[in-house]
Amino acid sequence: MAVIDFSSPLQFWSAAVLGAVLAVRLLFPSLAKKLWEVICHPIEGAHLVLFLMMYQRTKVPKDVTPQEKFCFDSLVKVSRSFASVICELTPELRNPVCIFYLVLRGLDTVEDDMDIPLSIKLPILHEFAGYLDQKGWNSRKGYGKANKDEMALLHDFDQVIDVYQKLKPMYRKAIQDATQRMGDGMSEFAKREVKTIKDYELYCHYVAGLVGIGLSNLFYHSGLEGNEAFCQLDALSNSMGLFLQKVNVTRDYLDDIMQSPPRIFYPREIWGKYTDDFNKFKDPKYRKEAVQCLNDMVTDALKHIPDVFDYLYLVKEPSVYKFCAIPQVMAISTLHAIYNNPDVFTREVKIRKGEAVMLIMQSTSYRQTLTHFLHYLLLIERKADRRDPNYEKMMKYLELARAKLIKQFELINESKSESESQ
Repeated sequence: MAVIDFSSPLQFWSAAVLGAVLAVRLLFPSLAKKLWEVICHPIEGAHLVLFLMMYQRTKVPKDVTPQEKFCFDSLVKVSRSFASVICELTPELRNPVCIFYLVLRGLDTVEDDMDIPLSIKLPILHEFAGYLDQKGWNSRKGYGKANKDEMALLHDFDQVIDVYQKLKPMYRKAIQDATQRMGDGMSEFAKREVKTIKDYELYCHYVAGLVGIGLSNLFYHSGLEGNEAFCQLDALSNSMGLFLQKVNVTRDYLDDIMQSPPRIFYPREIWGKYTDDFNKFKDPKYRKEAVQCLNDMVTDALKHIPDVFDYLYLVKEPSVYKFCAIPQVMAISTLHAIYNNPDVFTREVKIRKGEAVMLIMQSTSYRQTLTHFLHYLLLIERKADRRDPNYEKMMKYLELARAKLIKQFELINESKSESESQ
C-alpha cells in the first residue's frame, strides 16, 4: 500500500486537493456535478465567471416609484431569467414590458392553480383584463399558493394596476387586448383537453402566441422599431411564441403529469399513436414509445424555426433584439437537450448553467443567433435515429431550417457589402 509522504509539497497538495474533491462530492453532490460540468466545458466556465463578475444581480431600475419598485422586485422573484433582459430594455419599453409580463403572470397563476373550482376560475379568467381598469383590485384568496412569490403578486396586484394605469394609452390597449384574448382562450381549454394538433396550435396561440403579438405591438408603438411591418407581424409573432411554448410543453411532461389532477398538453393526436394511456410514458417498460412520442413533439416544434429567423431579422433596436433572441436561442438548445432523451420522463432536463450564460452573453447580434441555431440543428441531426418513425419529417424540417439559415446569412453579407461600398 502506497504511503503519502507529507514532507513532499507535491504529494501533500495533491492529497489535499483530492481530499477536497472527494469531500465536495460526498457532502455536496449537486455542487460537485456543477463544478465537473465547468471543468469539462472550460469556455462555458469562463463565460460563467465573467457573467458573475459583470452581473452579480439583476439591475433593477433606480429612481422609481414605490409601486414600480414593487413591480420590478416581483419580476425578479417570479422570473429571474426574464427580469434580467426586461431590466436591460431601453427606458421607453421597460415599464410596459414589465407590466405586460406581470399581468400575464398573474393570469397564468390563476389558470395554473388546480385547487380553484372551475365555477370560480372561469369568471376570473374572463374578467381578468377588466380588473386592470379597477384601481385597487387585488386577490387575497391564496390563489397560486404552490408558489409564494406568485401568490404575493396577486395579493398586492393593485400596485401593478397603479403602474399599468400610468402607461401611455397605446401600451395599455395592447396589454389589455392580449390579456382579454388570453384569458378567454385559457378558459376554453380549462374545460376541454387538447385532442388534435389543431387544438395544440390554438392552445399555444392563446398562452404564448398572443404574448408575441402583444410584444410586437409594444415594440412598434414605442417608435424604436420603425418598420411598418411590425403592425402586420401577427403570423411571425405567433410563431415566435409557439416555438417557445412547444419546447416548454414537450420538456415539462413529468411536471405536468404529476399535478393533481394531471395536466396533459401533448395533443392526443400525437401521443395516441404510441400509447392508450398518457401516464404509461413514466414507466420504463414503455421507454421506446415514450421517446418516439417525444421526438414527434420535438419535430412539430421545429417547423416554426424559419419564422423565428424572419422575425428576428426585422428587429433593429439592440436591447429589443437581445430580449427577443435570448429566449429563442435557449429554446433551441433545450430542444437539443430533450430530443431523443428518455430522461424527460423521469426527471427535469435542463441545459448546463454555463451553456445558458454563454448563450445569453453571445446572443447580441443576428449573425451570432443564426450561428447558435446552426450549431444546435446540426447536433439534433447527429442524434436523429433512422429507425424513429418521425425521422423523415424531422429531416424535412431540419432541411427547411438550414435553407432559411443560408438565405439569412446571404442577406447579412449583402447588407454588409452595401454598407461598405457606401
